[in-house]
Amino acid sequence: MEKDSMAEERGNEVDTKTPDLPSQHGDTRQQGYSQFTVAQKRAIVAMGSLASFFSPLSSSIYLPALTSIANSLHISVSQVNLTVTTYLIMQGVAPMLIARFSDTAGRRPAYIICFTIYLAANLGLGLQNSYATLLVLRCLQSAGSSGTVALANGLVGDMITSAERGSYIAFASVGSMLGPSLSPIIGGLISQYTDWHWIFWFLLIFGGVFFLILGLFLPETCRKVVGDGSIPPPPLNNSVADIIRHSTRKQKGLAPDPDKEAEVQKNYSLRFPSPVPTMKVVLDIETSVILLTTGLLFAGFYAVMTGASTSFHKIYRFNDLHAALMYLPIGGGGVLSAFTTGRLVDWNYRRHAKRAGLTVVKNVRADIRNFNIERARLEVALPLYYISNLAMLTYGWVLGHKVNLAAPIILLFIIGWSIIGTSQVLNALMVDLWPGKSATATAANNLFRCELGAAASAAISPMRSAMGEGWAYTTLALIPIAVSPCLWMVALIGIKWRQKRNRKEGEKSSCEQD
Repeated sequence: MEKDSMAEERGNEVDTKTPDLPSQHGDTRQQGYSQFTVAQKRAIVAMGSLASFFSPLSSSIYLPALTSIANSLHISVSQVNLTVTTYLIMQGVAPMLIARFSDTAGRRPAYIICFTIYLAANLGLGLQNSYATLLVLRCLQSAGSSGTVALANGLVGDMITSAERGSYIAFASVGSMLGPSLSPIIGGLISQYTDWHWIFWFLLIFGGVFFLILGLFLPETCRKVVGDGSIPPPPLNNSVADIIRHSTRKQKGLAPDPDKEAEVQKNYSLRFPSPVPTMKVVLDIETSVILLTTGLLFAGFYAVMTGASTSFHKIYRFNDLHAALMYLPIGGGGVLSAFTTGRLVDWNYRRHAKRAGLTVVKNVRADIRNFNIERARLEVALPLYYISNLAMLTYGWVLGHKVNLAAPIILLFIIGWSIIGTSQVLNALMVDLWPGKSATATAANNLFRCELGAAASAAISPMRSAMGEGWAYTTLALIPIAVSPCLWMVALIGIKWRQKRNRKEGEKSSCEQD
């Protein structure tokens, strides 16, 4: 199994270094990194982004109904809050299992597994009236939905080169951005006018309709399964869109290269989901530094999200619906970030590539082995990183002094814009560092974010009680600022760590071949 894995990585390495040669079997054009058109790429990334919406949607949608659920099940609100914490814990762990599976077996089988589990959990949640069942099924619901976030970035890694990745990663993140801001409003409206069980019936209906559309029309993009998109996928990975597209290509005389098709089919494998590949990514020194700093940043973000409702209830005397509306500035900032940060990331990449003499050709992936991709990405991420922490610190003191409502609204917008922007850039960097393992790299990122976020979500309430709003959020902001020099180190010497890792993998591969 290990030998097959190394073969797959070597196959991917060829893809990432050189453009495909013109086909000798019908396709006389020079083929680029991906055979999907720009319109197809945008549609695929948009569908992946909407799929990733279900994870944060399901996480936050029933926050406004916590009191109703507690009363209905005759338990305390603290016990219901435990289901939020366990959801976040599972949200970090579950993608480790599905990510590597999707990197080898394909994105479509992974999506099918995720949504099948998710829909089954929602059906059970809609029918149950037991706290123990609620706790278990919320974990199952999280396991099904959370893998979709890693898969969205996997789709980008399959089709998009480093030069264009910033913009596409941004749009792949839109779904996960809007979830935390829109879901409390949806949950508040449902719980206010219907029984709380209808929150899960809504998720079941919405998820079922989307899964039907995704199952019919999302094409397979995994490079281990379809190469650059010119290889027809096996039956398990096929969709209506694949059948139509390959039929059209065949009519135009664009038959796949038999040698390339045989190579792809040889590397295709269905393996039992395992967390081991994700842990290998986590244990890499350069990756672990990035994951730790990102995780600490998002710990503060989850604390803001968890504490916002209670703070606005207590300080500004808001009702449930008005408190839910306060999540909109965070979503608005995230959407703005999608339209600004991505373009800035791609511009900075081209600027550094020009300095390094690296030719940037659209839809052709450049050889970045000797290119400092870390610096190109972090020059954009670091200013956003500091802005987000300073905004979070200020937000705490603004709440503590009960100033005009406009101040926390503006700060929540800045927090949403800067933290989501930082996440987009670092997600793009993770995909750059682990070509062919984009979903696995995103799962590793998700592990740190969600586990540290779960800890911060559980800690923010006692911290505010003991320290006050100002010092609680100041503490959460100063911790990631204190570890930020690690990111400067990655920008300066990360390329050496990456080159050393690649040399070791190459030597290990050579020994296995011998």
